[in-house]
Amino acid sequence: MIEIQNCSIRPVELSQLLSSGAAAELLDVRTPPEFARAHVPGAKLIPLNELNAQDYLRQHQPGRPVYVLCQAGMRAEKAIAQLAAAGCPDCVLVEGGTQAWIDAGLPVERGESKVLPLMRQVQIVVGSMSAIGAALALLVSPQFALIPLLFGCGLLVAGLTGTCGMALVLARMPWNRQIEASACCRLEEKQ
Repeated sequence: MIEIQNCSIRPVELSQLLSSGAAAELLDVRTPPEFARAHVPGAKLIPLNELNAQDYLRQHQPGRPVYVLCQAGMRAEKAIAQLAAAGCPDCVLVEGGTQAWIDAGLPVERGESKVLPLMRQVQIVVGSMSAIGAALALLVSPQFALIPLLFGCGLLVAGLTGTCGMALVLARMPWNRQIEASACCRLEEKQ
């Protein structure tokens, strides 16, 4: 049985550990389109908004490390908190997430996704609603200035807390919940 001593690991260290044949589980908590675009080989996808810690623990081998990653780390931290609250002390955060793994030049499986990344979707919604609200405030009624004000406050809260309500809502949209059938994955190593 492996005893978990560190609560985080760098991608290079995890890659070396996996190459040595150590028993481990890789849990990716991003959306299906993000996972389809690029993921760590062997990672299991369970989007954060679909993660049921009790269900996951039923198939988890106690004492076996669960390396949790998302795009950059925020969602993985939330998943680890959920799993720890459900009684799983074996979770380890992959520092910097999938993006740090890619930046380190480690192998990834890539596919194609026709869905925009979640943060770009957030930017499009917030930007368009703010522009529409500002235009309506100038052309129709000053009361429409509340629209960009609310979206600006939402961005402020997201920046301060690390939790984006708009991203959580968009992650539940049908286009963000499934991997396209055409998303063929291939192993790619950065040279």
